[in-house]
Parts: sequence; structure tokens; C-alpha cells
Amino acid sequence: MTTPSRPQGGSIPTAVEDATKPTPPPSIAHRVVNDEPISAEEYLERERAATRERHEYIDGWVIRVSGASIEHNFIVSNLNRELGSQLRGTDCRVTTNDLRVAFPSLDEYAYPDVVVFCGEPELEEEHLDMLYNPTLLVEVLSPTTEDYDQGKKFGRYRRIDTLQEYLLVAQDAPHVEHYVRQDDGSWRFTETDGLDAKITLPSVEAELPLAEIYLDVLEKEEASEAE
Repeated sequence: MTTPSRPQGGSIPTAVEDATKPTPPPSIAHRVVNDEPISAEEYLERERAATRERHEYIDGWVIRVSGASIEHNFIVSNLNRELGSQLRGTDCRVTTNDLRVAFPSLDEYAYPDVVVFCGEPELEEEHLDMLYNPTLLVEVLSPTTEDYDQGKKFGRYRRIDTLQEYLLVAQDAPHVEHYVRQDDGSWRFTETDGLDAKITLPSVEAELPLAEIYLDVLEKEEASEAE
């Protein structure tokens, strides 16, 4: 009886090795671009050298920021315009998704769709490309990011001491999930539906009409069918 020989110059992976090899969480696995976890320093070096694509960084995994649909871009633009208009003359400013936000104590990083900060921005000193003190963050949901944005990412965002509000905005229906930090550190959750509805944002003293969020995205008839 002959025994199969091992290939020269390598070894055959065992079941134990396969079982212990780090794997990304299922909610982000389809967007992860690295085979093994890397350090935060290596991620930042790569990201700053990149000229076209953006990537987030969680638990050692580099996550591709997918290209957005036109509806997604319209909603982000509407939010930026409406918030920018209402916050004019205050000490709060709104930016969109080219500004990286850092998760304190975790060495992890994300690109929220919309960022509002109040007072002086706390930025990474050397490169000025990372914000540490957001007040309000918004993510526009898509089929590829919904589970991640609602779960693991929000778990990270909650650890940012300055963060007071988090919005999750649906693309295909007038629906917004709204989290507001309470005095005891817990988060109050509400859902808002319909183009006639409005969302009050206590942290920045603003009000968002859903009709403005979904301008040029959903007509009233479409919204009624989607609800």
C-alpha cells in the first residue's frame, strides 16, 4: 500500500489549522479585502497612500467601502444640504463621507455617510484626516451594509463619548431609525415613517422633514406603496 506524498516545499493544512485561522464576521466578510488581520498602523499607511478607493477598518479587517447607488447619493446630498442650512450660524458643522471617524481605544476607523460635529473639530494632528469628536452620525442603508450598520458598526459608534445621535436611513422607503443617547448612557430608539413626518435632533437643535431627506428619490405615491 502506498501513501500519498506531501507536495515539496509546503505543508498540507490540517483541520485544526483551518479552524483556528482568523475569519471576519459574516456581516462584513463579503467586503473584506485582506486574507489575514493587519495592524491599525498598516491600515492607515495603506489608506493614506490610496488615491481612489476608501476602506474602513474593524478588528484587523480592511473593509471596502462599496460604490453607492444614485438614490444613496441623492439622500446623502439632501441630508448635507438640509442640515447645513439649519446649522448655519451655529457652532456645528456637517461633512460627508470623505472624513474618517476614529473609534477611541479601539484603533478602528469608519467613513460615515454624514458627520456633524460641534465646536472645534478634534483631528489627528499630523495628517488632519481623522475626526475624534462627532456629535451626530448618519448611515444610509444598502443591502450590502444594512446588517453591519445596524449591528457591529453601531456598537463601535456607541463608544465615542461625544456621539449623541445616530440615524439609519432606508433607501427604498421613507423610514428612519433614530438613536439618541440618554443621560444615563443608554440609547433611546425610535422609528419614523412617511414623507409627512419629521425627526427632531436634540443634539444639534434641528429638525429633519422626511420629505427633504427623500427629495428626488421617492414621490408620495411611491412612498405610500413602499410603507
